[in-house]
Amino acid sequence: MPTLLSDDQRRLLVDLLRAAFPHDTFPMGPYERAAQAVVDAAAANPRLQAQLLQGLDDLDRQREVPFSRLDPDIAAVVLRGIADTPFFTGIVDVAVVALYDDHEVWDVLGYEGASYDKGGYIDRGFNDLDWLPDPRIESYGDDSRQEASA
Repeated sequence: MPTLLSDDQRRLLVDLLRAAFPHDTFPMGPYERAAQAVVDAAAANPRLQAQLLQGLDDLDRQREVPFSRLDPDIAAVVLRGIADTPFFTGIVDVAVVALYDDHEVWDVLGYEGASYDKGGYIDRGFNDLDWLPDPRIESYGDDSRQEASA
């Protein structure tokens, strides 16, 4: 089966996605699946396909060092420089949905997924605030209200 990208281009796309959506706790699988979603979208859209192939080729020419070997801070600078290009926005439009809709990402983030088919969130941790400190509740006398309204 012919593939749209070479192995090197696919690796570059994954590295681009890791730089664009940096999460130290995310494993590689979600980034690789998001890259595949971009490739699938490009295969169905000749314009995106051309932008993807040209954009990946241009990306490695942004600096003397290939994009995949750039320091994360420098990679972020490169991405900010191409942020408004059709190449980058086309990738991000597809990848953001694919990446954050990945159940492996949900597990990492602690998201349990949609609750509609389970009766909603009201009885499934809607008010679980164990990650926040207990609220400090104070009551004020009438004097403090009068001072605030004056």
